[in-house]
Amino acid sequence: MQSKHVWTYAGRMLAIGAATSLLITAAWAASATKLVYSFGGSADGEYTDTELVRDSAGNLYGTSVQGGVFGGGTVFQVTPAGAHTVLYDFTGGADGGEPYKGVTLDAEGNLYGTAVTGGGGSCEGGCGVVYKLSNSGGTWNQTVIHTFTGSDGSGPGSPVAIDKNGDVFGTTPTGGANGIGVVYQLREDVGAWKFRVIHTFTGGDDGGGGSASRLLIDAAGNLFGVCTVGGANGFGTVFEMSLHQGLWQLTTLYAFKDSPDGALPYGGLIADKAGNFYGTTYYAGANDLGTVYQLTKINGAWTERVLYSFQGGSDGGSPISTLVADAAGNLYGTTSEGGAAACGCGTIFKMSRDSTGKWSETVAYRFPGTPQPGFAYNGLVADPSGIFYGATVHGGSGNDGAIYKFRP
Repeated sequence: MQSKHVWTYAGRMLAIGAATSLLITAAWAASATKLVYSFGGSADGEYTDTELVRDSAGNLYGTSVQGGVFGGGTVFQVTPAGAHTVLYDFTGGADGGEPYKGVTLDAEGNLYGTAVTGGGGSCEGGCGVVYKLSNSGGTWNQTVIHTFTGSDGSGPGSPVAIDKNGDVFGTTPTGGANGIGVVYQLREDVGAWKFRVIHTFTGGDDGGGGSASRLLIDAAGNLFGVCTVGGANGFGTVFEMSLHQGLWQLTTLYAFKDSPDGALPYGGLIADKAGNFYGTTYYAGANDLGTVYQLTKINGAWTERVLYSFQGGSDGGSPISTLVADAAGNLYGTTSEGGAAACGCGTIFKMSRDSTGKWSETVAYRFPGTPQPGFAYNGLVADPSGIFYGATVHGGSGNDGAIYKFRP
């Protein structure tokens, strides 16, 4: 039986697997996956609940929630060949601890992320931080650019987004004036970072709790995201934030309705060229196992439709991931449960559309678990050749997490 680690996010409890160092060089199998790196559960990190980002050289960056020299988690780099390097070890003190969901690259190659604990403030164990990692002559240096106090947000467990001006945006699941999270902005001014809360969630029509995903920024600088809970029906929302005369305003684009609609969207949004949004929900749908949904703007109003309801079993269920599109417009994502009968370690799924516009789902891969990858709580990142990379919190040789690549 898998050990369990319980993470409270937006007032909901997700029982997710507790997240040595062995490079697997096996050839591509018929499953079209390859294990790139197995985490050892100690100095190299463990429990890799992380999105991955990729630089121009093909290197992958992410975080481990636990492990490292001090046990407070790590930021790591993995090359396409599987060479792993710890870039930073969190102490769990003023520099933060338990960095969920990965990092974000800026135009200069700096990394930004959040840590759920550490820092300071009124929270037990610290209210968390936003940090920056910069590379100076091959040495990575960490700077805390904001320490949460509780009143301005707490427990940031999602990656940040960076706009074309270098401003950093994110959400927290808790804290703020109403205790259910905020949207925040950080701007560097003459070498100092200035923080401000640009929206405090109320739990009403605007939603609550932020999400586990990165905000989406469009070409005009508008922010788009999801709330895991709240909204008119209490099952989460999709929202937009736009700047008007120096003030940010939040507009709820859609409120989830529960079955047969979706509920509790943890994964973020992606957009197609036509301006439609796509995402996943963890619960509800026709089988109460989550959905893939689309939002379309028609005559100035946003309309949602469920493209697919997960069925559980070999099909998978309960997706937490943000979707990714390939060059042909197909959508790929992961489920946190279901798949192979012997494991139920999750799946990679594909959503494709026919000439009539009808969407259909196929299971592209079922995670087998140790010694292969298992339990994917995050989505995929693609390289220019169309190969996808991802991380799992379990699996690998020691069951402490793995990096894998997937060829459709």
